[in-house]
Amino acid sequence: MEITTKFRLVFVTTDSIENAKNMAKILVSERLAACCSIISNVTSVFSWHNKIEESHEYILMIKTSNEKLNTLENRITELHSYEVPEIIATHITEGNLPYLKWMTDSLSD
Repeated sequence: MEITTKFRLVFVTTDSIENAKNMAKILVSERLAACCSIISNVTSVFSWHNKIEESHEYILMIKTSNEKLNTLENRITELHSYEVPEIIATHITEGNLPYLKWMTDSLSD
C-alpha cells in the first residue's frame, strides 16, 4: 500500500439511478472524477423541514483529487436534483500504487 494525502473519496446520495448515472458520466468525462461507483438499494432516514423522512436512494462513491474537490462540488450542485445535496468527502490515506497512478492519469487534463 502506498501512503497518500492527495486523493479524496466523495459520497453523494441521489433519488434516482438515472440521476446517479448522469452525474457519474459527466464527472468522469470532465475529468473531475477518476471513477464513480453507484451503490443501489439504500434507505436513508433523515430530518427535513422538521419532519422525519425515509427515502430510497443511490450512493455515488466518487474518487477524485484534492485539487479537483471544489470544482467537483460545484458541478455536483449544478447537476443534482436535491435542494441541499449530500456531498461528503474523506481523505484516501492509503491505496494500491497502480490504482493511485491510474487515478492520477485519469484526472489529468
